[in-house]
Amino acid sequence: MDIALLIKAAIMGVVEGLTEFLPISSTGHLILAGSLLGFTDDRAKVFEIAIQTGAILAVIIVYWQRIRDTVAGLGSQKKAQHFALNVLIAFIPAVVLGLLFGKVIKVHLFTPVVVASAFIVGGFIILWAERRTETAVRIDDVDDMSHWDAFKVGLVQCLALVPGTSRSGSTIIGGMLLGLSRRTATDFSFYLAIPTLIGAGVYSLYKDRALLSVADVPMFAVGLLFSFLSAWVCVRWLIRYVASHNFVPFAWYRIAFGLLILVTAGMGWVDWTA
Repeated sequence: MDIALLIKAAIMGVVEGLTEFLPISSTGHLILAGSLLGFTDDRAKVFEIAIQTGAILAVIIVYWQRIRDTVAGLGSQKKAQHFALNVLIAFIPAVVLGLLFGKVIKVHLFTPVVVASAFIVGGFIILWAERRTETAVRIDDVDDMSHWDAFKVGLVQCLALVPGTSRSGSTIIGGMLLGLSRRTATDFSFYLAIPTLIGAGVYSLYKDRALLSVADVPMFAVGLLFSFLSAWVCVRWLIRYVASHNFVPFAWYRIAFGLLILVTAGMGWVDWTA
């Protein structure tokens, strides 16, 4: 058993869990962490996507009561059916565009300039969104979202196909700009993450299964465990945070991180195309 590899897997799991649901892009942070750890081969890329499943398990546990009630009510309750359909509607755009343009995006958009630009532009968008007054809020609960609202959030999620954009950032900030309250946008982002990230993880494991072997099981198990634990802490904290705080600190963090990407890429310290 390679202890050094397991330690790397644990660190990557923590990075994934802490950044997946914050509006700061887990992809950018995983690229940086992987480069610093020398964990950048093809197997590592599959690992990075697969451990998202651990982070999603944390969301499922935190929101278990709502998820359980929705599944139980699918056969008879309109509220449950409406909510589940909204999640499905929001999920579809990213699936379609991801399958159509995923390879092109990996070839052409995983560059330091694109990643850094996405971080910086996203930071300024958050600052702009936070300047909007609360009077712009028209939806204060996920059950009040229409199918059209869900579809628009799904379209906004597609922006996260650009590396450095952040899936949670796109859906939370995009949802707020579309009229959802901060808490509603955050909750729906978490619910939407369940099919999105599980789907991405399963698809990646199936597509690249030839790269993996039984010997990789301990590495994946450690990554999933630490991703779950750190995500569980992060999700619970973020739910409390949005009750009384805005996302301005994350905006400035994104801008600073974007500048860090440009510096590290320019100096040749980090291979952001890995």
